[in-house]
Amino acid sequence: MLKKMLASALAVVLVAGGLTTFSLTSSPTPVQALSGAEFDPGNIINDATFFNASAMSEGQIQAFLDSYVGSCRNGNCLNVKRLDTASRPADQMCAAYAGAAGERVSRILAKVSQACGINPQVLLVTLQKEQSLVTGDIARGPSDARLERAMGYACPDTANGGCDPSFGGVYNQLYKAAWQFKRYANPAGTSNFFTWFRPGTTAAVQYSPNAACGTRPVTIRNQATANLYYYTPYTPNGAALTNLRGTGDACSAYGNRNFWVYFNDWFGSPTGAVPPVGSIESVSGGVGKVTVSGWALDRSSTASIAVHAYVGPKGTALRADQQRPDVGAAFPANGSAHGYSATIEAAPGMQQVCLYAIGVQAGNTASLGCRTVDVLPSTPVGAVDAVTGGPGTISVSGWALDFDTTGAIPVHVYVDGKGTAITADVPRSDIGRIYPAYGPGHGFSTKLAAAPGAHEVCVYAINRGPGSNVLMSCRTVQVPSGSPFGAVDAVTLSGGTVSVSGWALDPDTAEPIDVHVHVGGTSWAVRADVARSDIGRYYPDYGPGHGFSASRQVGPGQHQVCVYGINRGAGTNVLLGCRAVGTANTPPVGSVESVQGTGGAVSVSGWAFDPDTPATSIPVHVYVDGVGKALTADLDRPDIDRVFRVGRAHGFATSVPASPGRHEVCVHALDTTRAPNTLLFCEAVTVR
Repeated sequence: MLKKMLASALAVVLVAGGLTTFSLTSSPTPVQALSGAEFDPGNIINDATFFNASAMSEGQIQAFLDSYVGSCRNGNCLNVKRLDTASRPADQMCAAYAGAAGERVSRILAKVSQACGINPQVLLVTLQKEQSLVTGDIARGPSDARLERAMGYACPDTANGGCDPSFGGVYNQLYKAAWQFKRYANPAGTSNFFTWFRPGTTAAVQYSPNAACGTRPVTIRNQATANLYYYTPYTPNGAALTNLRGTGDACSAYGNRNFWVYFNDWFGSPTGAVPPVGSIESVSGGVGKVTVSGWALDRSSTASIAVHAYVGPKGTALRADQQRPDVGAAFPANGSAHGYSATIEAAPGMQQVCLYAIGVQAGNTASLGCRTVDVLPSTPVGAVDAVTGGPGTISVSGWALDFDTTGAIPVHVYVDGKGTAITADVPRSDIGRIYPAYGPGHGFSTKLAAAPGAHEVCVYAINRGPGSNVLMSCRTVQVPSGSPFGAVDAVTLSGGTVSVSGWALDPDTAEPIDVHVHVGGTSWAVRADVARSDIGRYYPDYGPGHGFSASRQVGPGQHQVCVYGINRGAGTNVLLGCRAVGTANTPPVGSVESVQGTGGAVSVSGWAFDPDTPATSIPVHVYVDGVGKALTADLDRPDIDRVFRVGRAHGFATSVPASPGRHEVCVHALDTTRAPNTLLFCEAVTVR
């Protein structure tokens, strides 16, 4: 059967060798770089290697495919594909094959190798050189058409890429290719048909399907090399061997060259000793380390061999010299001293761990496979969730844990360089879910006394075991101070009773403060201690107990109602707002909810409407040092409509440029029916 492999760039995985500890840029490096000068066209692979059906177990084949194929995009990849196989009787080439439903490709490949006596490594390399099904982009998402001709069997050069459909599919291709490799030797009971590449003879082997490119005389030294020429009847020319992992010239063919390169890179020399065998039995990530264990041996020797373990780009040489009676029982000629186990330092994060068995003969190296593990950091981890300033306090909360212990660790909180030690032992169910082996008890929360003003707050997780302390956060926080603030939400007159409600708090204390309500020439004090959940949400360090509500009988006519927040600590009393109520033309009502001086401007927001024309958005004038700015209270405020049933378009917000320093800010709601305008706010504001 004639076969060829046209030009394709090789995606080669290089194998390791050498030092006790070493590093590399991407993949392990071979002891010597493979050179085209080493290619012997008469001895591409020896018979002992080609017909070594036990070179890999099913598990090793699966691990190899998992490592080299990687993540599959479409379900067709050889490491995830399952196929129904048909039973085949024994003949002169192969023993019987017992078919089964849903067999993995690794099992099919192992069973075919055993039935037909062909090295599974030969079949893996052929899958790659024919259809790129083992590694690379195609292997991670192969098409059905590529699987149909997986081994290139019954796909002659004269068919222009076409294949005999009766031999299509991965199972048929693997079985028939292995069967054909045995048939080339003309075993007893078959015809003496394959003779033109007979071992011991010299054949004129073409360089290319193009006969004009010429031939090379090749003395065929073994049946295995003859098999490769029967399957792909071309030898690489000088250009193909000079650019060993790329393309040559118009007369270059690459099938047998690529077979030789892939075999060398994956399994060691195909003409030297049989590659080492072994297994990765365990790879686990710990705190700043990776632990590996398994076994490896060179079947040509009883000596313990080296195993090279790569954690990312860094390699470490191990010795497979631990006693393993089970391995000795499986390989009685090689003894039992072939186990390995080691703990290797590793950087935190997801790490790929690859191991290679280093044979006794130089360059005879085999990949044992790769695993991906999560390495935990040796230093603490955690987060500062919140740092807030409250009334004379700074509140700090978050979580911290050290992977060296399941217990709670210390956390040090520094305020302006002065430290306080606390313990991260508060239950945090979210942390317990993320790190189930460490439990939930790793949260922390504390309040520290602090004077009003700006403070630097730094939080450290204190290390337990190897590693060092970790700075989790450094922030500047403001402990508030100053005059009271709040709002008059409503002033109503009904049946001769004036009712006032709103809220007020003083930045210097979380305790309720007094408000004074003035009606005409009389006044009375009210404690602002009514629960207001909305205020508690906005100012969690102060709690909800800052609402007020009061009523007082008044005489007939119109009344001006003014409410003051009474200062505690630094600052002065503050007018929260004035409202006019009565039977005459009613002035506007409203509230200035926020006045802030930042970024070279005074920002003001609140709401206002005229009870006489509740559906109309009224004008609002904002004066900064006597200079006014007009706007309309027409922003959407569904809360105002819910309370007063006057429509939603009564909110306002504006920003007035102002230089740094103190400025008098006054806000007026303008009446729409010739009643007096309402002063909503007037006091000094500092622009920072």
